[in-house]
Amino acid sequence: MPANLNKPAEAVAWLKTADAVRERSHALLALGEAGTLNHFRLDLDRMDQAADYVADVIREQYPQLEIPYHSRWRHFHAAGVDRWGMIADAVSMLDITEIARLRFDLCVPSVLLDAGAGTTWRYEEPGTGMFLARSEGLAVASLHGFVEGAFSSDPHNRMLADAAGLEAVTPQTIETMFQVSGKNPLLGVPGRAELMRHLGQVLRERPDIFGRFEPRIGHLYDHIKRAYPNAVPARAILEAVLDAFGPIWPSRLQIGGENLGDVWRHSQIVTRDLTSGLIPFHKLSQWLTYSLIEIFQDAGDEVTDVGELTGLPEYRNGGLFIDLGVIRPRDPALRETLLPVDHEAVVEWRGLTVALLDRLATPVRLRLGRSEDDMPLACVLEGGTWAAGRKIASELRPDGGPPLKILSDGTVF
Repeated sequence: MPANLNKPAEAVAWLKTADAVRERSHALLALGEAGTLNHFRLDLDRMDQAADYVADVIREQYPQLEIPYHSRWRHFHAAGVDRWGMIADAVSMLDITEIARLRFDLCVPSVLLDAGAGTTWRYEEPGTGMFLARSEGLAVASLHGFVEGAFSSDPHNRMLADAAGLEAVTPQTIETMFQVSGKNPLLGVPGRAELMRHLGQVLRERPDIFGRFEPRIGHLYDHIKRAYPNAVPARAILEAVLDAFGPIWPSRLQIGGENLGDVWRHSQIVTRDLTSGLIPFHKLSQWLTYSLIEIFQDAGDEVTDVGELTGLPEYRNGGLFIDLGVIRPRDPALRETLLPVDHEAVVEWRGLTVALLDRLATPVRLRLGRSEDDMPLACVLEGGTWAAGRKIASELRPDGGPPLKILSDGTVF
């Protein structure tokens, strides 16, 4: 932790770390274990059942226990179709660095557009006729949009995400890409379009990262590699993501005039510094970091200390703990209340999710005979808690939605 969290710059820097996410989330878990949280009770005796459930799902999905990281690349492979592989074949004449840049151009907008779609939205994939929903549908739709030039200003190079192309994204662009209609509504269309435009503006404002001429997302790969030519720490990728893309998020909480992003207030987190009451999550940024790690590794770059990143506080992982009875709302009416993302109950739920994922990983590994080195948290998530959260939701609710009703603005969940 920085020496002085009463200094704005140091407070902001600390809040934009995985260490801060983990520390504040475990502080909430400690309050939960003491039985003093405002909105939820914990039944940690149910953790054994949760570990059994997750381990069983992992065995079903990955019988050989060869589990990839939890990342966007799994969604591009929805229903067993290797869509990225087909693109890779088409651009195989490019050198390895340019392919990495292209993958950044695809991955960053796709991840940033991966907020909750709602329970009724579907995407009909051209060519296959498959109907895909939720994260897989969003991923495949954004991949097709990328191939068709949705993020590019260059008609001769459609597979590009450059400043001018992103700045031109409108709600109509989003509606077309995701086949939105009155019968096929998608949550947060204006927020998604605004996020893409902000992304384009950031590319122009940071020539040190994205290039002075023809700024593009892919130049972030070069920026990180210049700083870490031998081995890239996972935390450095997260720090670069938060530094580069921090300004795109809607203005919520600030310290010293700097937007904090996915950071929220909880009245029971009290410290004697500028971070009092604040809990960071950086869910989409960490999800993006997990996804970018694969690009580095496939380009032959070593990525270290992946375990420093945290679990993702979203409604599949969080829903798993509520649906299995580990987390219980104090007020049953909470389940039927439409909650904005800044509601303290949502913040509490997300913090407990991060900490409980840390706690759950160990017994899951024990049941599978794997060590932390063999099965890092990123693999437990993929194998794993995210899939288990979706499975239990589909077993308990006809629409497979989360156990709490969240009012999403398209930029958090």
